Amino acid sequence: MPAERLHLVRHGEVHNPDRLLYERIPGFGLSEAGRAMTRAAAAHVAALGRPVTHLVCSPLQRAQESAEPFAAEFGLTPVIDERVIEPWNAFAGKRMKKAMLNPLNWRLLIDPSVPSWGEPFTSIAARMTEAMTSAWDEAASGDAVIVSHQAAIWTAHLAVTGEKLAHSPTTRRCALSSVTSFERRDDGSFVEVAYAEPASAGVDLGAV
Repeated sequence: MPAERLHLVRHGEVHNPDRLLYERIPGFGLSEAGRAMTRAAAAHVAALGRPVTHLVCSPLQRAQESAEPFAAEFGLTPVIDERVIEPWNAFAGKRMKKAMLNPLNWRLLIDPSVPSWGEPFTSIAARMTEAMTSAWDEAASGDAVIVSHQAAIWTAHLAVTGEKLAHSPTTRRCALSSVTSFERRDDGSFVEVAYAEPASAGVDLGAV
Protein backbone atom coordinates (compact mmCIF):
# COMPACT_ATOMS: atom_id res chain seq x y z
CA MET A 1 0.00 0.00 0.00
CA PRO A 2 1.22 3.60 -0.56
CA ALA A 3 2.04 6.23 2.04
CA GLU A 4 -0.41 7.51 4.64
CA ARG A 5 1.08 11.00 5.02
CA LEU A 6 3.79 13.03 3.29
CA HIS A 7 5.98 15.66 4.94
CA LEU A 8 7.80 18.41 3.03
CA VAL A 9 10.74 19.49 5.19
CA ARG A 10 12.79 22.57 4.47
CA HIS A 11 16.55 22.39 5.01
CA GLY A 12 18.19 24.01 8.02
CA GLU A 13 20.23 27.19 8.31
CA VAL A 14 23.04 27.44 5.76
CA HIS A 15 26.59 28.64 6.45
CA ASN A 16 26.49 31.78 4.32
CA PRO A 17 28.66 34.53 5.86
CA ASP A 18 28.63 36.59 2.64
CA ARG A 19 24.82 36.50 2.53
CA LEU A 20 24.68 35.45 -1.10
CA LEU A 21 21.67 34.06 -2.93
CA TYR A 22 23.01 30.51 -3.02
CA GLU A 23 20.43 29.03 -5.42
CA ARG A 24 21.95 25.84 -6.91
CA ILE A 25 25.57 26.86 -6.37
CA PRO A 26 27.58 23.96 -4.88
CA GLY A 27 29.39 24.24 -1.57
CA PHE A 28 26.66 25.73 0.61
CA GLY A 29 26.30 23.36 3.55
CA LEU A 30 24.59 23.71 6.90
CA SER A 31 25.86 25.83 9.76
CA GLU A 32 26.19 24.24 13.20
CA ALA A 33 22.88 25.85 14.12
CA GLY A 34 21.41 24.43 10.92
CA ARG A 35 22.43 20.91 11.88
CA ALA A 36 20.71 21.32 15.25
CA MET A 37 17.60 22.56 13.46
CA THR A 38 17.47 19.48 11.23
CA ARG A 39 17.74 17.23 14.26
CA ALA A 40 14.79 19.09 15.78
CA ALA A 41 12.77 18.55 12.60
CA ALA A 42 13.51 14.82 12.58
CA ALA A 43 12.66 14.58 16.28
CA HIS A 44 9.36 16.36 15.63
CA VAL A 45 8.36 13.89 12.92
CA ALA A 46 9.45 10.97 15.10
CA ALA A 47 7.36 12.31 17.99
CA LEU A 48 4.25 12.10 15.84
CA GLY A 49 4.48 8.35 16.32
CA ARG A 50 4.11 7.69 12.61
CA PRO A 51 6.59 5.32 10.93
CA VAL A 52 8.54 6.94 8.10
CA THR A 53 9.37 4.40 5.40
CA HIS A 54 10.55 6.55 2.49
CA LEU A 55 13.02 9.47 2.44
CA VAL A 56 13.68 11.76 -0.52
CA CYS A 57 15.87 14.83 -0.78
CA SER A 58 17.12 17.46 -3.18
CA PRO A 59 20.60 16.87 -4.64
CA LEU A 60 21.94 20.09 -3.10
CA GLN A 61 24.35 19.78 -0.18
CA ARG A 62 22.20 21.62 2.34
CA ALA A 63 19.24 19.33 1.64
CA GLN A 64 21.30 16.14 1.80
CA GLU A 65 22.80 17.22 5.12
CA SER A 66 19.30 18.07 6.39
CA ALA A 67 18.14 14.58 5.46
CA GLU A 68 20.85 12.91 7.57
CA PRO A 69 18.96 13.05 10.91
CA PHE A 70 15.90 11.51 9.24
CA ALA A 71 18.04 8.74 7.76
CA ALA A 72 19.50 8.02 11.19
CA GLU A 73 16.17 8.25 13.03
CA PHE A 74 14.26 5.95 10.70
CA GLY A 75 17.04 3.76 9.29
CA LEU A 76 16.58 4.93 5.71
CA THR A 77 18.80 5.77 2.75
CA PRO A 78 17.74 9.05 1.09
CA VAL A 79 16.66 8.94 -2.53
CA ILE A 80 17.97 11.91 -4.52
CA ASP A 81 15.27 13.53 -6.66
CA GLU A 82 16.17 16.42 -8.99
CA ARG A 83 12.51 17.44 -9.07
CA VAL A 84 12.64 18.85 -5.53
CA ILE A 85 15.70 21.05 -6.12
CA GLU A 86 15.87 24.80 -5.48
CA PRO A 87 14.41 26.81 -8.39
CA TRP A 88 16.97 28.47 -10.62
CA ASN A 89 17.35 32.21 -10.21
CA ALA A 90 19.06 34.93 -12.23
CA PHE A 91 20.45 36.49 -9.05
CA ALA A 92 22.41 33.38 -8.04
CA GLY A 93 25.69 34.25 -6.35
CA LYS A 94 24.76 37.89 -5.76
CA ARG A 95 23.85 39.91 -2.69
CA MET A 96 20.30 41.03 -3.37
CA LYS A 97 20.55 44.56 -1.96
CA LYS A 98 23.68 45.29 -3.98
CA ALA A 99 22.22 43.70 -7.13
CA MET A 100 19.16 45.94 -6.92
CA LEU A 101 21.34 49.04 -7.10
CA ASN A 102 22.43 48.05 -10.60
CA PRO A 103 19.93 49.33 -13.22
CA LEU A 104 20.91 46.46 -15.53
CA ASN A 105 19.16 44.09 -13.12
CA TRP A 106 15.86 45.99 -12.98
CA ARG A 107 14.63 44.24 -16.13
CA LEU A 108 14.62 40.98 -14.17
CA LEU A 109 11.82 42.31 -11.97
CA ILE A 110 9.51 43.34 -14.81
CA ASP A 111 7.00 40.52 -14.32
CA PRO A 112 6.73 39.03 -10.80
CA SER A 113 3.85 36.79 -11.93
CA VAL A 114 6.15 34.43 -13.91
CA PRO A 115 8.56 35.32 -12.21
CA SER A 116 10.84 37.09 -14.66
CA TRP A 117 13.89 36.54 -12.41
CA GLY A 118 13.80 32.76 -12.34
CA GLU A 119 12.10 29.43 -12.91
CA PRO A 120 8.37 29.82 -13.68
CA PHE A 121 6.06 29.08 -10.75
CA THR A 122 4.11 26.72 -13.02
CA SER A 123 7.27 24.67 -13.63
CA ILE A 124 8.05 24.47 -9.91
CA ALA A 125 4.49 23.39 -9.09
CA ALA A 126 4.45 20.70 -11.79
CA ARG A 127 7.74 19.07 -10.78
CA MET A 128 6.95 19.23 -7.06
CA THR A 129 3.53 17.63 -7.59
CA GLU A 130 5.15 14.86 -9.64
CA ALA A 131 7.78 14.28 -6.96
CA MET A 132 5.18 14.21 -4.18
CA THR A 133 3.09 11.69 -6.10
CA SER A 134 6.13 9.50 -6.75
CA ALA A 135 7.22 9.58 -3.10
CA TRP A 136 3.69 8.71 -2.00
CA ASP A 137 3.43 5.77 -4.36
CA GLU A 138 6.95 4.49 -3.64
CA ALA A 139 6.46 4.34 0.13
CA ALA A 140 5.63 0.82 1.19
CA SER A 141 3.39 2.17 3.98
CA GLY A 142 3.56 4.75 6.74
CA ASP A 143 4.87 8.22 5.94
CA ALA A 144 7.19 9.72 3.34
CA VAL A 145 9.55 12.67 3.90
CA ILE A 146 10.89 14.99 1.21
CA VAL A 147 13.67 17.42 2.17
CA SER A 148 13.52 20.39 -0.16
CA HIS A 149 13.69 24.20 -0.32
CA GLN A 150 11.52 27.18 0.60
CA ALA A 151 10.34 28.27 -2.84
CA ALA A 152 9.65 24.71 -3.94
CA ILE A 153 7.71 23.82 -0.79
CA TRP A 154 5.68 27.04 -0.72
CA THR A 155 4.80 26.73 -4.40
CA ALA A 156 3.66 23.15 -3.75
CA HIS A 157 1.49 24.47 -0.91
CA LEU A 158 -0.09 27.05 -3.22
CA ALA A 159 -0.75 24.42 -5.88
CA VAL A 160 -2.36 22.03 -3.39
CA THR A 161 -4.56 24.72 -1.83
CA GLY A 162 -5.61 26.09 -5.22
CA GLU A 163 -4.20 29.55 -4.59
CA LYS A 164 -2.46 31.70 -7.18
CA LEU A 165 1.09 30.52 -7.76
CA ALA A 166 2.43 34.05 -8.26
CA HIS A 167 3.64 35.47 -4.96
CA SER A 168 6.32 37.57 -3.31
CA PRO A 169 9.16 35.64 -1.61
CA THR A 170 8.54 37.79 1.47
CA THR A 171 5.07 36.25 1.99
CA ARG A 172 6.11 32.60 2.28
CA ARG A 173 5.19 30.60 5.38
CA CYS A 174 8.09 28.17 5.23
CA ALA A 175 10.64 28.61 8.01
CA LEU A 176 13.98 26.84 8.16
CA SER A 177 13.48 23.14 9.05
CA SER A 178 9.71 23.59 8.95
CA VAL A 179 7.48 20.59 8.29
CA THR A 180 4.47 20.90 5.96
CA SER A 181 2.34 17.75 5.96
CA PHE A 182 -0.11 16.37 3.42
CA GLU A 183 -2.52 13.51 2.97
CA ARG A 184 -4.07 12.27 -0.25
CA ARG A 185 -7.73 12.06 -1.19
CA ASP A 186 -9.35 9.17 -3.02
CA ASP A 187 -9.17 11.13 -6.27
CA GLY A 188 -5.38 11.37 -5.98
CA SER A 189 -5.21 15.04 -5.04
CA PHE A 190 -3.28 16.20 -2.00
CA VAL A 191 -4.65 18.12 0.98
CA GLU A 192 -2.51 19.94 3.53
CA VAL A 193 -3.12 18.74 7.08
CA ALA A 194 -0.43 20.34 9.25
CA TYR A 195 2.41 22.85 9.43
CA ALA A 196 5.04 23.00 12.16
CA GLU A 197 8.20 24.95 12.99
CA PRO A 198 10.01 22.63 15.43
CA ALA A 199 13.38 24.40 15.21
CA SER A 200 14.42 27.70 16.71
CA ALA A 201 14.68 30.56 14.26
CA GLY A 202 17.91 30.69 12.28
CA VAL A 203 19.44 33.18 9.89
CA ASP A 204 17.16 32.84 6.88
CA LEU A 205 19.31 34.28 4.11
CA GLY A 206 20.08 33.12 0.61
CA ALA A 207 16.73 31.60 -0.35
CA VAL A 208 15.27 32.45 -3.74
